[in-house]
Amino acid sequence: MARALAQAEAQAPPRRAGGDIHDSPWVTLIYCVFVFAPLAFVGLAWKPWLASLLAFLLFLPLHFRFYRPEPTTRRPLVLATALIGFALVPFNPGGNTFLVYACAMAGWSLRPRRAVGLSLSLMALLVLEFFLVLPWRHAVAWSLMATLVSLLVLSGVLLARDKARRDAELRLTQEEVGRLAALAERERIGRDLHDLLGHTLSVVALKSELAGKLLERDPPAARAQIAEVETVARQALAQVREAVTGIRASGLMAELAAARLALLSAEVHMDQKLAPVNLSPEAESALALGLREAVTNVLRHAEAGRVEVELKAGGDGVALVISDDGRGGVDLAGNGLTGMRERLAAVGGCLDIDSPPGEGTRLVLSLPARGPARGRT
Repeated sequence: MARALAQAEAQAPPRRAGGDIHDSPWVTLIYCVFVFAPLAFVGLAWKPWLASLLAFLLFLPLHFRFYRPEPTTRRPLVLATALIGFALVPFNPGGNTFLVYACAMAGWSLRPRRAVGLSLSLMALLVLEFFLVLPWRHAVAWSLMATLVSLLVLSGVLLARDKARRDAELRLTQEEVGRLAALAERERIGRDLHDLLGHTLSVVALKSELAGKLLERDPPAARAQIAEVETVARQALAQVREAVTGIRASGLMAELAAARLALLSAEVHMDQKLAPVNLSPEAESALALGLREAVTNVLRHAEAGRVEVELKAGGDGVALVISDDGRGGVDLAGNGLTGMRERLAAVGGCLDIDSPPGEGTRLVLSLPARGPARGRT
């Protein structure tokens, strides 16, 4: 997993996690306005304007090149951008903007310690240059401003990069959980089918062989064996249908694990409290699908920060309670609730909804009490 994370981080373009506006290189060019802002105080002097325009034109190909997913070319771009800023500062103090860009590039392309070390070195050189080319009062002001902005930008980039790494770890974990769940399900299906069909097919083979031997010398006994073969085959067919129903049923525990991962990736905290209850495959499938639909609604519409899931049993039956602290106001006829209600009704259950606007949503998926379960817990 560590190798996969390193490869993904190296090949990924320098984008912030969460898909914000800084994903676009065109948007981040807006900050170049701070290169030209100090020129408002130089009047008609042409050298600062010409130098600033030339620096901007040299920076453009470096900026767009940095957004390409080629990690080996990013590090030289950091130094090239910094050199442009150093060259411009004697003509225009706004050249420190390119040093801010260089610190951001370092945060994306270098390891955190190296990025911090390089950024501090660039800031030290910039401060020295300010004191060499500007009056000391102006040098102090520009040094404080440039250092503060650069460190803030670098901190934001490192935090965003760390979040992107954690998101990548979460995606890999989700894929691994899915792979292991699929492997475990295949093994379970194989064991179930072997236990179900192994004995039955052996009986069918033995009785068919016996019927073949009795066919000429004792036809009535042969017909009796063939009738038993038919009975066993029909019983096996019924058992296979029941097994298929259980295989198709979504496991509630697996659905809870998937829900926790999905909510975690959206930074929504989930608490669960599960009572030990026995559920038939049909009932478990209805609750699992209801949980999936509820979590989907939370992720798409609720804007919640916390979700609570409680499975409880009583004399009246079993209830799955899903509540969130989102914006509430759920449309009773929308957001998949109609299908949820129909699936519960098919197994004798019902759905209760409490969703006042601004106070979150509470769903209660109720199933009636049944006899001993045939399925999984």
